[in-house]
Amino acid sequence: MRDTIVQARRTSRTLQVGSICIGGDAPIAVQSMTNTPTTDIDATVAQITRIAEAGADVVRVSVPDAESAAAMPEIIDQTTIPIIADIHFSYKMALASLDAGVHGLRLNPGNIGGRSRIERVVAAARERAVSIRIGVNAGSLEKSLYEKYGEPCADAMVESAMNHIHILEDMNFHAIKISLKASNIPMTVLAYRKLATMVDYPLHLGITESGSRFAGSIKSAIGLGLLLVDGIGDTIRVSLAAEPEEEVRVGFEILKSMGLRHRGVNLIACPSCARQKFAVIEVVSELENRLSHIKESLDVAVIGCVVNGPGEAQEVALGITGGYPIHTLYCDGAKAGKVKSANIIDILVEEVETRAAVIRAQSMVDC
Repeated sequence: MRDTIVQARRTSRTLQVGSICIGGDAPIAVQSMTNTPTTDIDATVAQITRIAEAGADVVRVSVPDAESAAAMPEIIDQTTIPIIADIHFSYKMALASLDAGVHGLRLNPGNIGGRSRIERVVAAARERAVSIRIGVNAGSLEKSLYEKYGEPCADAMVESAMNHIHILEDMNFHAIKISLKASNIPMTVLAYRKLATMVDYPLHLGITESGSRFAGSIKSAIGLGLLLVDGIGDTIRVSLAAEPEEEVRVGFEILKSMGLRHRGVNLIACPSCARQKFAVIEVVSELENRLSHIKESLDVAVIGCVVNGPGEAQEVALGITGGYPIHTLYCDGAKAGKVKSANIIDILVEEVETRAAVIRAQSMVDC
């Protein structure tokens, strides 16, 4: 058994978002959000399709107005992935989204009006077995909490979450998951750690407004990693100023690196140095592009020399170790042939696709 520092998963309730189970011992779900105008049905459907193809379990769609709500039935009808409606301030948009057939809501019950309005949304959600995510954000805390704490902080975020939770609990509604997001990593981590000891609802993790694909991926990996290693987290979204499918890919890479999800090709590649016997960086970049469609889990090692190459190659399904004048191909830990530099990419792609097809066929038989 491989070493691990990941603690046992925090025990949480289980709820459904469409066909996807969140919480309990279900796999940690990966989410993203559309950025097209919801009223542009074709563009939104196309983006949801790309998000789903990237591997997302759930997608969130903003419903800011009546025109967007009117588009939701057709969007849902043309897609297969569970859809969560993102609601701010308007209980009418929540009700319209539920009528459209959404699989989940993201809203803060204290921000959509008086008790009678909240009761209408809760009744409609309960009738349709739709869960609600309470989404606390450090940038939009209640005025009273700003006055109490003087600035956004972990305690203020937790208090906001508990206030919203109590509203739903008072209505005997418990199909709840919660997020506590800030762009500040320490604040976010402290808030989640505190709330995790106070409630048993599933937690949706994210570092909000984290930045570009480069900077945001690093911030998200650190923030989410600190929580995941503590066993905290039931679903994640990596928030990037990038296309939504990139959020999904980064999210899976975070989970894969910690052994929490397994999807697609895991490329183990050396950073390259003067010992490399082929152009490692170029090979790895091209492999990432040509293998991005693979959904089956496979480990592939691309190592430029024989210092660490044989050892890494013996631990994976496929591996290349740089040599001179030609390189060594490993299959299932054993030497399987010699490969010229010009053929490395094509041979690895062919081998991966062949193995993926076998895994795919076997999974269909098992079903």
